[in-house]
Amino acid sequence: MTDRHVLHATFTLQPSYPATPARVFAAWADPAAKARWFAGPQAQHELDFRIGGRETAYRAADGTHPALKFESVYHDIVSDQRIVYSSTLSADGQLATVSLTTIEFRPAAEGTELILTEQGTFLDGYEDPGWREEGTSSQLVALATELQPSA
Repeated sequence: MTDRHVLHATFTLQPSYPATPARVFAAWADPAAKARWFAGPQAQHELDFRIGGRETAYRAADGTHPALKFESVYHDIVSDQRIVYSSTLSADGQLATVSLTTIEFRPAAEGTELILTEQGTFLDGYEDPGWREEGTSSQLVALATELQPSA
């Protein structure tokens, strides 16, 4: 029998990007752009970016990692300023986390300061808060690549 327990954790990441808040926001709102930096080439990704809209990213099991399904619902969107959504992450069909994420886009001298705060409920040891923070940090690095001017 699985050991049933709950762990709560919150983290905040604050990267800066040399792009306007409108451009950084657009990378979250455009389905093709978000699929590139958020989901990656190995995942299926769908985005309905509106209040009440849903986002799904799915990656099949690969022999080393379980199948992962990330599903979100958008609760608040203020263009170029803020996004708030709730999410679930399941591994091999087992609910692993439930989270609330707030993204803020703040003008900065060199472009945009992004403030991402995630409050998570981690269930039964299927995911570790440190893994989630590390994975989210990697996605924000991929966002920086997405924002680079085309060669």
